[in-house]
Amino acid sequence: MNTAADVLDLSPVVPVVALDDVAHAVPLAQALLRGGIRTIEVTLRTPAGLPAIERIAAEVPELVAGAGTITEPGQAKRAADAGARYLVTPGTTERLLEDVEAAGIPFLAGVGTVSEAMWLAERGASAMKFFPAEPSGGVPFLKAIAGPLPHLRFCPTGGISPRTAPDYLALPNVGCVGGSWLAPKDLLAAGDWAKVEHLAREAAALR
Repeated sequence: MNTAADVLDLSPVVPVVALDDVAHAVPLAQALLRGGIRTIEVTLRTPAGLPAIERIAAEVPELVAGAGTITEPGQAKRAADAGARYLVTPGTTERLLEDVEAAGIPFLAGVGTVSEAMWLAERGASAMKFFPAEPSGGVPFLKAIAGPLPHLRFCPTGGISPRTAPDYLALPNVGCVGGSWLAPKDLLAAGDWAKVEHLAREAAALR
C-alpha cells in the first residue's frame, strides 16, 4: 500500500473505532480480519489510541492499521512511529496538511465542501475523506460533485449505517465508507468477538 487511493480499496467498510481499553485492540483486530475486513481506523480520541495501534501493528500486521482524528501537529508523526500505515483527518488546514505530508505515509484528509476538495486536489490529493458525510449532504452531494470533479474519490464517514452504506458504495466516486457500527462499545466491553466477526463479514460483503 503506497498511496491514499490504495487505502480506499482495502475494504468496502473501514471500521472507525475509539478504544478505551488497549487490551481490546488485538482481539478486535483478529475478529475483523476473520470477518474479511482488511483495515481499521483507530482514532486518537482516547489515550488508548496510540498504544492500540502499536499492538495491532505488532501482533496483527495483516490488518492495515490507520490512525484517525489527526487534528494537531505532532500527532501524525507519533501515529506513524506507532505503526500506523495511513492517517485520517476530519478536516484540513494548511498547517495540518503539511504535518501529515511530513509523516511520509498515505493519508485521507477530510473535506466537507467542494472548495475544500478542490483546494486539496490543487495540492495533489485525489483520495479524500468526506466528513461528516450525512450532515454535509450525503449521497446527493457526492453524486452532484462527480460531474465537475470526476478525478476525485472519497471515503465518506459520519452518520453512515449498514442500511445506507450500499447507497454510498454504489457511487463511482466512493471507494469505501467509514463506519462505527462494526465495533460498538457494548460489544467491546463484553468481549463479544464472535458478534464483531459477524458484523465484519456482513460489511465485507457490501462491495
